[in-house]
Amino acid sequence: MHWPLPAEVVAAHLPAGLEPDLWEDQAWVSITPFLVERFRLPPLPPLPRLSRFPETNLRTYVRGPGGVDGLWFFSLEADSATTVVGAWAGTGVPYRWSAMGVEAGETITYTARRRPPHGPHGHRIVVRPGTPLLPGEISERDHFLTGRWRAYTTVAGVLAVIPVEHQPWPLQEAELVDLDEDLFTAAGLPSPSGPPLVGYSTGVDARLGPARPLRHLDR
Repeated sequence: MHWPLPAEVVAAHLPAGLEPDLWEDQAWVSITPFLVERFRLPPLPPLPRLSRFPETNLRTYVRGPGGVDGLWFFSLEADSATTVVGAWAGTGVPYRWSAMGVEAGETITYTARRRPPHGPHGHRIVVRPGTPLLPGEISERDHFLTGRWRAYTTVAGVLAVIPVEHQPWPLQEAELVDLDEDLFTAAGLPSPSGPPLVGYSTGVDARLGPARPLRHLDR
């Protein structure tokens, strides 16, 4: 789900060195719920009870030094304490340990409620997946919102970049059946107004690299 917001509103919540990446003169903020499967930390294999969990991110689209595009995460909900602690410590990305669920049928329901000390924010999202989009039906805006190959973060106050590798998302039409969320306000953003752009994907394999401070990237 994707909403446009004024660029100056989003810019006020970005660290030095980043600016909103605009589409049609507006910044965009997205809520992206999904189910992580076969999660592992190389060189380990996927571990039972630790490799499958729901996650939801609240993100925007930015440009960093040199105009290089990427993502900025306002928050990431995850139903895995190990992931939350490890990712927060290793990358500075703002994970929140949450009680979460995914129920799939004709519709798909994603629920989340943050555990202390970050609670009780969360969401209930119900979507109905529709017809798969052919490659020629995927718009430039779709690519803008889904084709990002790095995420920015801060580590000890220093802007850093995390490489993101995945195939292009296979996209489907989707209908938003129900939405109840306060992730925007928890991040200090205004609640979105108007209907969002909605899409669905069956998923891709993804790989995230370690966070590297930008001052080290040219070495």
